[in-house]
Amino acid sequence: MTSKLEQKETPQANGAVPGDCLASPERAQPSEFLSPDGTGAEVVLLESRANAKGVREEDALLENGSQSNESDDTSTERGAEPASPLKETSFSIGLQVLFPFLLAGFGTVAAGMVLDIVQHWDVFKYVTEVFILVPALLGLKGNLEMTLASRLSTAANIGQMDTPKELWKMITGNMALIQVQATVVGFLASIAAVVFGWIPDGHFSMEHAVLLCASSVATAFIASLVLGMIMIGVIIGSRRMGINPDNVATPIAASLGDLITLALLSGISWGLYKELESKAYVNPLVCAFFISLLPLWIVVAKRNSATREVLYSGWEPVIIAMAISSVGGLILDRTVSDPNFAGMAVFTPVINGVGGNLVAVQASRISTYLHMSGEPGDSPGTAPRRCPSPCSTFCSSDVNSRSARVLFLLVVPGHLVFLYTISSMQGGHTTLTLIFIVFYMTAALLQVLILLYIADWMVHWMWGRHLDPDNFSIPYLTALGDLIGTGLLALSFHVLWLIGDRDSDVGD
Repeated sequence: MTSKLEQKETPQANGAVPGDCLASPERAQPSEFLSPDGTGAEVVLLESRANAKGVREEDALLENGSQSNESDDTSTERGAEPASPLKETSFSIGLQVLFPFLLAGFGTVAAGMVLDIVQHWDVFKYVTEVFILVPALLGLKGNLEMTLASRLSTAANIGQMDTPKELWKMITGNMALIQVQATVVGFLASIAAVVFGWIPDGHFSMEHAVLLCASSVATAFIASLVLGMIMIGVIIGSRRMGINPDNVATPIAASLGDLITLALLSGISWGLYKELESKAYVNPLVCAFFISLLPLWIVVAKRNSATREVLYSGWEPVIIAMAISSVGGLILDRTVSDPNFAGMAVFTPVINGVGGNLVAVQASRISTYLHMSGEPGDSPGTAPRRCPSPCSTFCSSDVNSRSARVLFLLVVPGHLVFLYTISSMQGGHTTLTLIFIVFYMTAALLQVLILLYIADWMVHWMWGRHLDPDNFSIPYLTALGDLIGTGLLALSFHVLWLIGDRDSDVGD
């Protein structure tokens, strides 16, 4: 230990490394911090290439998480202090989240309008398993793009994308990775749709199965390519504008994601369905083409150390999430097939998209907060209990609880805007009566409340088991959002119909 370093270092009550050490370009050396009882605790100052904005943001997050534990003597040995970093208040969090939240919401509204229209197309009438693909593929795109956004947001916040070389490395590896995941999971989603469609009726058609496979794989591949490029641009732009990418990346990932994915699925499935009679070989060729590209993407992803681990270990969450979303798709298929509940189609992408967007923001923020305190498996003193109480999730004073309250409070005004938009565009043939709005809002609030609580538990639970929440938590959370949202919405429509609120024209 050098005497110079010992003289410069001062105790930090919150356990954070001082900003001047983080910004130092020199290779870190071991040093000692003196704890209040006089004992020495050896730490290693990690090399950081974070820019000034990243340093201020990291310090702000760490300080917010432990401001209640700061002692009065932390600055007794310090010289002239730099300006205090700007903390994230509830207002600043809400202001940064509001615009991308509304943008994402209008994207889900547009997706709902598209689904309301295409549900009457021949391919949706005669190959009803396509309805099962809708939540599965929308959830898949949400899982892959939001996981990508969360990974890149964390990397940007901790200074791993500050040089052109690092930036290019992160882009190529992650784009190849999501192409692999999209192709494989899209194929599995089509199999799940065939199975779930066969179980209730006992009817199986090979032509329809190949059609579902070709439509699913092609949609997943093209949507991943387009949305991945958009997502990378959002992350880079957010950092340059001094905005926390965690607050804007995940909602924007879904703003165009649902619309693009649903439009692609509808158009591709309709086109391939038209070719069944005259050119039956087109569907198998489409499947073979996209699957043949898999080895290329696998090689690129394996060569990148940032994505190699996810390539091997990141399959479980996206596959299980796809299965969970497919159950939601089965509920949607069984519900909208009944003419009394056809109006539900326009609201399903909205309620699922809003819930998934909000919980993805929260999961990404908690994950970034934990990454600033150590590596997965560490137990930072600022981490809450692994089984938090609802009060600690929503009512405590730490920054993650504050953001949970802000996100929860966005549900009602956001959905009111989206419902008014749908009604103005005469979507779903549904009149917005008071009782319908009450039932719809109850389902939306309950969905988000459950998801935010599960996110608080799941992210910390995965962290304690050496799993990176950026890669593992969001797929489960968005899939649960699809299942809970679709289930609660279907229940609301059935209750409304049973109690005789036919004035709201629940169906057509």
